[in-house]
Amino acid sequence: MICCITNLTKKLVSIPSISPLDLGCQKIISKRLINIGFSVENMDFNDTCNIWAYRGKGITLAFSGHTDVVPVGDRKNWKFPPFVPTIYKGFLFGRGVADMKGALAAMIVAAEKFVQKHPNHSGRLAFLITSDEESKATCGTKKIIENLILKKEKIDYCLIGEPSSVKHLGDVIKHGRRGSLTAFLYIYGIQGHIAYPELANNPIHSVLQFLSNLLSINWDCGNEFFPPTSLQIYEIQSGSHSDNMIPNKLLVKFNLRFGNIITINDIKQEVQKLLKHFDLKHSIQWKLNAEPFLTKSGFLINTVENIIKNACGIVPKLLTTGGTSDGRFISKISPQILELGLINKTIHQLNENVKILDLQLLSMIYEKIIEKLLL
Repeated sequence: MICCITNLTKKLVSIPSISPLDLGCQKIISKRLINIGFSVENMDFNDTCNIWAYRGKGITLAFSGHTDVVPVGDRKNWKFPPFVPTIYKGFLFGRGVADMKGALAAMIVAAEKFVQKHPNHSGRLAFLITSDEESKATCGTKKIIENLILKKEKIDYCLIGEPSSVKHLGDVIKHGRRGSLTAFLYIYGIQGHIAYPELANNPIHSVLQFLSNLLSINWDCGNEFFPPTSLQIYEIQSGSHSDNMIPNKLLVKFNLRFGNIITINDIKQEVQKLLKHFDLKHSIQWKLNAEPFLTKSGFLINTVENIIKNACGIVPKLLTTGGTSDGRFISKISPQILELGLINKTIHQLNENVKILDLQLLSMIYEKIIEKLLL
């Protein structure tokens, strides 16, 4: 099995599928799934390739993953060429090997072994695979889910192969993710000569107290599932490019990460109240990147926890930390979602790598999960 998983991983990693390109990864996956009796539907949108594949009927366990990868960065500082997968001292190196082509290979091999043992299995095994997770995520899993909603499809359990593990395979599983809300705030003033400030109104000066107060807001205290809501200002820019001119406007961009205690309307109202308090002439645009989702408990969590305990000898932590994931889209049709994948220590970095033995172990865990949920 090690050879099979390693070879498939190497084949996928050798394809430079920088997001949102797929460049043939999904053809390899589709062929293997068709060979074991899966129906495969291509749901491509613009330059994004998507697959919805399924086998069987009834209670549905879906695996979710992506074939796109982030850019390689400075190639000359890679130990081995990033798209020439290389085994070195028990590790496999290459861009995307951990995030998340190794997990994809583990899923496919797990499905193949399961079907070989149980060709007449009960329930339905499915795959949602996209090439638009690492970039805009507008034409990927989001579109697959929109299509499935139109078809009145339902997914009972979903396992996302994102690299959730930290130090040891299986030590962390993600059972939810925070929401993400971005604001584009424009503060308006009066343009003028910098030597005559009495004839102008500097929006940079006007906004300073507001920003100080914005950063001091205690949005909530978090709960047992989510940390407290946090706000980060990530860009400030004025309309002036001259050292003798007071600008007439200022753009402030900030982002909030929030759990299930506070609502989006609560956040917006608090910001508006503060803007009114400081009497700032402004306009604001909001962009909801993700709503929070959470799997509190249930058969999926219990099953995965028990399998990891037996296979890895550790009790996994249930966390909701990190950025957003495609779970935010899948939560619209699936009540139970978990993220379980390889160690994330080198993802998006130079010399991304995974332990070859971890590929084998992850595939075995995936196979046991399938058996527990579908047999």
